[in-house]
Amino acid sequence: MEETMEDFISSLPDEMLQRIISLLPFESAIQTIFLSKRWTRLWEKSLVQHGKKEDISTAISSFLIDFNEQNPSKNTRKFEFHFDSERLVLAIVGPNNKLHLCFSTEKRECPIPFGLQLRFDHQNLANQPSCSTLYIKSLHLVSVSNLTSEIVSVLLLNFQYLETLKITACNSLQTLSICSEKKLVNLSVFDCPDLKFIHIRSCKLKTFRYRGVMPLFWPQNHFNLADAMLDCREGPSDNSLLYVKNIDPVLLTIKNAAVLTLCKWTFKALICPSISTFCVEFQLYNLKQLWWIDDSDENFDDEAPVSFLKLCPSLELLFVTIDPKTYHLESTTNYSIQVGKTTELRHLKLIKLEGFLNQEMNILIAKRLSSTIANEPLILSSSSSDGTCLRRLNKIASHKATQSGVSSLKTEEHKWFYEFVEASDTGDLNLKHPHMTL
Repeated sequence: MEETMEDFISSLPDEMLQRIISLLPFESAIQTIFLSKRWTRLWEKSLVQHGKKEDISTAISSFLIDFNEQNPSKNTRKFEFHFDSERLVLAIVGPNNKLHLCFSTEKRECPIPFGLQLRFDHQNLANQPSCSTLYIKSLHLVSVSNLTSEIVSVLLLNFQYLETLKITACNSLQTLSICSEKKLVNLSVFDCPDLKFIHIRSCKLKTFRYRGVMPLFWPQNHFNLADAMLDCREGPSDNSLLYVKNIDPVLLTIKNAAVLTLCKWTFKALICPSISTFCVEFQLYNLKQLWWIDDSDENFDDEAPVSFLKLCPSLELLFVTIDPKTYHLESTTNYSIQVGKTTELRHLKLIKLEGFLNQEMNILIAKRLSSTIANEPLILSSSSSDGTCLRRLNKIASHKATQSGVSSLKTEEHKWFYEFVEASDTGDLNLKHPHMTL
């Protein structure tokens, strides 16, 4: 039956297949290239144009204006613009007003550092041509360089409806400034290894996801993020960051977040010293899901995560990952465990541990984390890199442990033992933090 259906679909004319692709989510549409050579040919069909670097903005704008979302068979979703002999820009239009702009990477031995200034203000359209009709809601910029940064800045002046912006793999990008007073809601910046400074002015922003070396952040408006990812396991972009004591604006932006990712070194070096100087108590009252990234289970500093947990009275899901490649903070600075009032977590449903080397360490860490927990959450340990092979922590009486030969960690009261067993039923809990799949 499945073979018959596959043959039937493949026998359809190109126009109908293109229509099917147009109805798929962008990520799924790309996967159609693996179905057959014919599907690959349909997706890879591109409009190609050659010209000068100065013509890129106009050429891409014209391509977008001419694109017919309602009848994609009359055009292609891909546009290649070739300039300077071996360089090109690839524009891909996805469903639901998505645009991917991929630039050829720099081939110079010493790429030129550059900054990127992006503005999406409506008033900037006054002196622009008819490109104001561009209706792009989601944009993904890949591999912008010094050569194309100004072109991108000019092109994006026309995207007054932009709600989601993702910037990835921009080598040599050192400063990033983003201004959107109207529409921008979601911002992601991933894997820009030379980034040192980010300035954001966007009062509507609800999601900010960052992965890479930690730059200096300047959030000009105190926007209230619901989703904040600060995956800075690569360490600071500049060692002077470790001496920056005032990151109050950043703390204010994440204060009401429901979803958060944080590295231990960031908390110890920057957040904890700042919180300790607050005249009023600092709490993350709305935080429901936390992903805590640590550098080693052997050097697991339980005071740091326990201190942070005391700031999260509403926490429901806690994910702890050990990544040996995470930046290790060599510091003798003492920080107080009393960064917030002593809070017992009463809503915690799940603790999931990943990357710990042995069972005994799993049990020890789980026990330490549970010291600030009022209830008994489900505690899971993952022994596989993809997080699928799960074991559940069981609490058993000492006499039963003796009978079954369990050699697990005993509590101080010598009445209970803990052991990990295969997890068969985890209920309907979400076992992955939202940021883990990015």
